[in-house]
Amino acid sequence: MGREVYPLEQEARGKKFGEMIPRLEETRQKVREAGLWAPQVPTEYGGLGLGFMEHALVCEQLAKTPYGMYVFNAQAPDAGNMEILNEFGTEAQKERWLRPLCAGEIRSCFAMTEPEHAGSNPVWMSTTAVKDGGNYVINGHKWFTSAADGAAFAVAMVVTDPDAPPHGRASQIIVPTDTPGYRRVRNISCMGDEGEDWDSHSEITFEDCRVPQENLLGGEGKGFAIAQARLGPGRIHHCMRWIGISERSFDLMCQRAATRETAPGELLGSKQTIQNWIAESRAEIDAARLLVHHAGWRIDQVGAKEARVDVSLIKFFVAGVMSRVVDRALQTHGALGISDDTVLSFFYRDGRAARIYDGPDEVHKSVVARRILKGYGVEA
Repeated sequence: MGREVYPLEQEARGKKFGEMIPRLEETRQKVREAGLWAPQVPTEYGGLGLGFMEHALVCEQLAKTPYGMYVFNAQAPDAGNMEILNEFGTEAQKERWLRPLCAGEIRSCFAMTEPEHAGSNPVWMSTTAVKDGGNYVINGHKWFTSAADGAAFAVAMVVTDPDAPPHGRASQIIVPTDTPGYRRVRNISCMGDEGEDWDSHSEITFEDCRVPQENLLGGEGKGFAIAQARLGPGRIHHCMRWIGISERSFDLMCQRAATRETAPGELLGSKQTIQNWIAESRAEIDAARLLVHHAGWRIDQVGAKEARVDVSLIKFFVAGVMSRVVDRALQTHGALGISDDTVLSFFYRDGRAARIYDGPDEVHKSVVARRILKGYGVEA
């Protein structure tokens, strides 16, 4: 990582993601040659076949730079789509979509969030898929479909039975992005940057978009269950990535404190405020890591469903730790921190979304509090 991946950050200054793709592909090839390709993917599909927590530990290291997950082919949303295709896909779906995805020959996206509905309520959506002959006809509107720019296919969350109970209304359907009626409207500008290729979030529409019924993933009405299977354990990997970002930011903060003079012979690290930030950050990062490891252990012991509270705990806690550590590191760097001469400004901008996606902090806190109160006889 230090030898091959961190240097890409400086090469990328002032460039869009697309301009970096040739260099990223060179680095990806080096990852393949080193035998480290796709650590989370089963060996039969060309990966390392690491276990759940093994891969979580790898995520911490890869996330210390914006390009780490991508060059190892462990990036979202592809990694999540690999997981659900492997677990729920038919053999034909695996051959057509999973193998090239694992090989890094294509990319994918996951279309769930809709601008007309609160993302905090994942069972409320308007995009529909209606059977017509041997096809599904899809109509709807999605946004924040990450990495749709250049994706070969989308896994779309759509309502197939509006009269079913809320958690059984939706299904997931594979939609090739060259299907007539599928349209990527735009890349959404986020904090002044609309991004491109994998590094982007798109608004997309389905207008009488017709796909074969064999593109259904895992059965009708199983969309929410598949999403939970994708997002639950995936939050462990998110949190380990955030710990990696925190560690990198912490290291940069300490380096700055140990070398920057505020006056001749007077180091920034001699200031009590900076010392407090260093001590608090070290404690919070270590606490966050242990909490995530415990949640992973709970998933192994009782399963993702029973460990839901543990996962909700780490989702909001670790996102908050990362936010505070990055902010302290940026402040320690002063004006340099808000420049693009270090990776901190990227971490600051990109990391803010961690408290929103995969369930906003407030939803996860409510899950935890309700479960605790239930033990006291209160149905909140």
